[in-house]
Amino acid sequence: MALSCGGKCMKIFLVVVNSLFMLLGLGLLIPGILMLVDVDVINDEILPLLQQLSFGALNVGDLAKGLSVTLIIFGTFVLIVSMFGCCGAFCQQRLCLVVYAAFVLIFFLAKLVVVILWFVWNDKIQTWMKTELLSQLQNNYKNNDLTSHEISSAWNYMFMSLSCCGVNAVTGTTNDFDSSVWIASAGSKNIPTFCCTGVTASNYATYSDSACTDSVTANFYTKGCYDATYDLLSSYSTAFIAILVIILLVELLSILAGLLLIHSINQSRIRNGKRNGV
Repeated sequence: MALSCGGKCMKIFLVVVNSLFMLLGLGLLIPGILMLVDVDVINDEILPLLQQLSFGALNVGDLAKGLSVTLIIFGTFVLIVSMFGCCGAFCQQRLCLVVYAAFVLIFFLAKLVVVILWFVWNDKIQTWMKTELLSQLQNNYKNNDLTSHEISSAWNYMFMSLSCCGVNAVTGTTNDFDSSVWIASAGSKNIPTFCCTGVTASNYATYSDSACTDSVTANFYTKGCYDATYDLLSSYSTAFIAILVIILLVELLSILAGLLLIHSINQSRIRNGKRNGV
């Protein structure tokens, strides 16, 4: 079936673009897998704390787990739809192209909503996250160990995993732990042992450094866990938003190209029918 010059250009464009879509699909699939297996972001020790941070009827722990799985599923669908577009364009199948254009339009609208919501809600989410973390630290941090209290253990694993201490940055003996439940039984300590740079899960019981825990003058993590968590999530979100914006632009062009190719195929069939006397 002979296509017009414009139809041939649209065909080539769709094949090339959908090949790129396959790579962009991997750009969602791979970060989703990395988030799922990244022990610094989500692990069984920190997960109980994340599940205490509620946002409406949801909690951050379930959202974090669900987000990575969603990205994996979404990336897989992008790959499948891209293959649909390549086949439709290469074989000049109108049905494939119609289905492809419909799916791409749905994906376009969904991702557009996600990008808009991210920018609209970003500041509010930051404020909510810091408030929730501080509330959990002050009300539920009770023990300076890894065994006696699940939420306290989650905090302590977070201190070690993210190299942070408290919610806000720790600069001295006056810090977020002053209002925590733990401070009443802390003795001379002003910050937990797990805020010290040399502490591990295997040596915390015997570790002693008064310059860190008591006077808070040396060998402690100065970054707050809010900043550490936000920086870690931002390293992922920046890549996600950049990928989504690129995909939005490419998808818009792909929808137009698909519709133009369908029109070109129809015109080509009409011309062939006329030549054959149909």
